[in-house]
Amino acid sequence: MAGRKQNSRLLLEEEPAGGRRLLTEIILWILEIAVAILLGFLLVRFGIERMTVSGSSMEGVLQDEDSVIIEKITGKFRGYKRFDVIAFKQDGTEHNYYNIKRVLGLPGETVQIIKGSVYINGELLEDEFAGDGMANAGVASKEIVLEENEYFVLGDNRNNSEDSRFANVGNVVKSDIIGKVLLRLSPDFAVIPLLKPKQEEEE
Repeated sequence: MAGRKQNSRLLLEEEPAGGRRLLTEIILWILEIAVAILLGFLLVRFGIERMTVSGSSMEGVLQDEDSVIIEKITGKFRGYKRFDVIAFKQDGTEHNYYNIKRVLGLPGETVQIIKGSVYINGELLEDEFAGDGMANAGVASKEIVLEENEYFVLGDNRNNSEDSRFANVGNVVKSDIIGKVLLRLSPDFAVIPLLKPKQEEEE
């Protein structure tokens, strides 16, 4: 009899402890979900963005209506490298879309286009994305000296692209760059930095 009373007392003492553990697990589970949702929101809001390519200026690598992912963090800290494909907003315009072009000239460099080819600091740039060259050098027919926060960009479809050769685009200021175009989601998945010009892929 005394043994039964002792067992009952032990059970009563264990039940509240088990309830507290369950409550703690539920709270931790809710916190984990909340943190995951917050991180997901921050990643989408500040880290990546999905957009649809509009126009043919990047044909050869990106086509009209391709779906791409823009990575917006690393470039803000490390800057952008030559041949990176970037998305940027034109300063002082009311456009509600981004431009997508390829970085050719880096901050502090001198850029000039001579007979359809790009020269950096007076030396011919080996550019596998150049295609058949450019019929119009635009303002780059004369040397352009880039400021410490400026990039010179061109579309891969050089003869059908509004880019840094033209005054309405000009040199792209780093603060206007949204980020690096990292992935092509459709029509097929591809990593942009690994994509070669279309004419090279077909050979």
